[in-house]
Amino acid sequence: MTRDELHKLNVVVLSGGWSDEREISMDSGRACMKALREAGFEHVTLLDVADEGFVKAISEGGYDVAFVAMHGRYGEDGCIQGFLEILHIPHTFSGVLGSSAGTEKDVSKLLYQTANIPCPRGTTLAPGKIPSMEESEFLVGQFGLPLFVKPAANGSSYGITRVTEASQIPDAVRLAGETGGPVLVEKRIAGMEITVPVIGNDDPVALPIVEIVTGAAFYDLKVKYEPSALHHVIPARLPQKVAELAQARAVAAHKALRCRGCSRSDFIVTDEGEPIILETNTIPGMTETSLLPDSARHAGIEFPELCTRFIEMAIEG
Repeated sequence: MTRDELHKLNVVVLSGGWSDEREISMDSGRACMKALREAGFEHVTLLDVADEGFVKAISEGGYDVAFVAMHGRYGEDGCIQGFLEILHIPHTFSGVLGSSAGTEKDVSKLLYQTANIPCPRGTTLAPGKIPSMEESEFLVGQFGLPLFVKPAANGSSYGITRVTEASQIPDAVRLAGETGGPVLVEKRIAGMEITVPVIGNDDPVALPIVEIVTGAAFYDLKVKYEPSALHHVIPARLPQKVAELAQARAVAAHKALRCRGCSRSDFIVTDEGEPIILETNTIPGMTETSLLPDSARHAGIEFPELCTRFIEMAIEG
C-alpha cells in the first residue's frame, strides 16, 4: 500500500479506559491523533473506550485500522485486542497472546528464562496472600534488602514499593495486590537503569538505548511524567559491547513474547556490564515525554513518521 493510499484509511485511535493509567492513555491518544493528522491521514477519530456509546461507535464506524493508545488493564492486556480481532479491525501493536504475556510479569519471566534472557530472582505470591512476619523475614533471607514488591500486572510504577526492612513487606504486598492479582517480590538489581525500544513485526530492530537518570530511589510514577530532558540520556553511556548486548536481549524479548509493532524493555545494567531485564511494555507511552518517541527521534524518526509506521505494521499483520 502506498503512503497516499494509507493516508486515506479511516483510522480510529483508542484511548482512555478504566485502568490506573487512564489519564496517561488519554494523553497518548490525543498525541497520536495529532501526529497522524500531521502525517497526512485524512480520517482520524479519537474514541474513549470507557464511553457509554463506544461499542456502537466502533462497530458502526467503518474503521479500516485501530491505533491502540491504551495502557494497563483492558487496554494492554489483550482484552481490547481480542475485541478488535472479533470485529476484524486490524490494530497496532501486539495481539492477544503477546499483550497478555507482556502484561503478566510472572509469565514474562518464564518466557525470558526460556529465551536465556537474565532477569531478577524473585517469587510470585497468590492473590490475597499477605505474608506473616516470619514469612517476610524468609523473603528477606532469600532476596536480601532492599527488594521490590510490585503487582504482577500493572504499569507506570503503580503499586510498587521499594522495601528496606522486613516489616514493610505485608503493607507493600497489600498495596501491590489492590487490583486483585498476583504480586511479585524481587531481588533488587543495582546498576544503571536503561530502556531499549524495539520496533517491527517479524524482523524487529532496536532503537537507541535510553539511560534513565532520576536521583530518586527508583523510576517512580512522579519521575516518569516529568520533562524527558531531566531524565533521559540518549544514547546511554555504555560500552559498545554492553549496548549491543542489551539491544540484542530487547529484540529477543520482543520475539519471545510475540510482540508486534513495538515494545520497550527495561533493564538494569550491573557494574559487571550484564543487562538484566525487568519487564517489557507492549504499548509504551506515546506522549511528548515518553521514552520510545524520544528514542525514535534520536534515530531520525519524528513522531508523525513513527505513528505512520505503526499503522503500516498493523496493516501488514
